[in-house]
Amino acid sequence: MKPVSIPYERSGRTRQKQRTREHLIAASRALLARGGSPPTIQEAAAAASISRTTAYRYFPSQKALLAAAHPETETASLLPPDIGDDPQARLQAAVQAFTHLISETEQQQRTMLRLSLEPGPPPRELPLRKGRAIAWFEEALAPLKPQMTDADLHLLALAIRSTTGIESLVWLTDVARLPRHQALELMQWSARALLHHALTEGLPPAGDTS
Repeated sequence: MKPVSIPYERSGRTRQKQRTREHLIAASRALLARGGSPPTIQEAAAAASISRTTAYRYFPSQKALLAAAHPETETASLLPPDIGDDPQARLQAAVQAFTHLISETEQQQRTMLRLSLEPGPPPRELPLRKGRAIAWFEEALAPLKPQMTDADLHLLALAIRSTTGIESLVWLTDVARLPRHQALELMQWSARALLHHALTEGLPPAGDTS
């Protein structure tokens, strides 16, 4: 039987190793927030006062480090615990939290977007390829399940994600030249409009690309 590979930080002195990992992630986030080129493992290690050799034990590549430093990595839900079952209120809360996260961590988000668009097959660990926001919006829209199929609910979540992520913010601010606050408001409005249209007019038929 092939031996099971255990991540370095999960074997022996786990608390100390977890702290070291967190220091590397915090240093990477701080460097990302400054803008410019994504930090290398060596740069993050130096900023965290950790040796390069030790840093590579936790993160074998720069992209693995950047994926761990992404602000959405450990977020399980965007909904407050007492939000209730109104889908419009739930979606508004989720979208507001999401767009606030995008705005507050814009430099990190732009870095991950740039990496995800590089030529060649994207690394599986890149957060923008994992659909976290889609799952958050599906959770917000869950009370609609009695009147929507799972496929329709997923399609609506996809449509909302397409108007609210870092891609939309970049286009609205860099191409359309909107002020950031207006871009964020427009993203939130678009999400509400999509939900309203889905509830009153329905969703596009499957396979309709018109």
